[in-house]
Amino acid sequence: MHLLWINPDSLILPASESLQILTLYLFMKFLIVEDEEGLRNSINQYLTVEGNICDHASTYEQGYQKLSIYDYDCILLDLTLPDGEGLQLLKYLKKINKADGVLIISARNSLDQKIEGLSLGADDYLIKPFHLSELYARVQSIVRRRHFNGNSILHFNEIEIDTTAKETKVNGKPIYLTRKEFELLLYFVVNKNKVISKAAAVIHIWGDDADMADSFDFIYTHIKNVRKKLTDSGCKDYFHSVYGVGYKFTDS
Repeated sequence: MHLLWINPDSLILPASESLQILTLYLFMKFLIVEDEEGLRNSINQYLTVEGNICDHASTYEQGYQKLSIYDYDCILLDLTLPDGEGLQLLKYLKKINKADGVLIISARNSLDQKIEGLSLGADDYLIKPFHLSELYARVQSIVRRRHFNGNSILHFNEIEIDTTAKETKVNGKPIYLTRKEFELLLYFVVNKNKVISKAAAVIHIWGDDADMADSFDFIYTHIKNVRKKLTDSGCKDYFHSVYGVGYKFTDS
């Protein structure tokens, strides 16, 4: 077990603590802002079957509250909401400097509407009706562009993570990780050399379900399992415990 003193500026904490979590992982976290219940449920079912986490908002106010608290890999944003305009949520994201990806899903098909949405910061614009497979392909593309520079392979010294095949290798040899272990390792590798609080790791991996936990101490067991699988495969131990705060993934 390694103990480190930390620079507070390097901390990664939950967004509710006014510091943004960098959310980068293959099993993505989405916010579906859509007032049509049938479509919202269909999108949710399709995305969660693929192993992703989905939050939902059927109104402008619900979307605003979610965006104020949580970070997402991609927001699926309808423009016509019962109590407001989806484009105003785009403006709010820009105002608070959020880096979340945005895919507009709308029945509005005018060129001016598309240009306005993209100019306000949306990454893509998908016209209703659409095939769910196309929607998923587009959000995957948004996440790759934003977080992996279009690449699907991530390296950290002897560790190789294939975000498309969902495989992890150490010195070229594959190791088995559960879905949560894979997400956790990828989160730490992407945020290498940064101190990550237990709360940040739990919220990132478990989403809204983290609110039901009495404490975040169970994250220790998951990190212990990932650490053991890596070191048993000949990998150096890069997990460092930061007393009273959380963990840091570093080779220094």
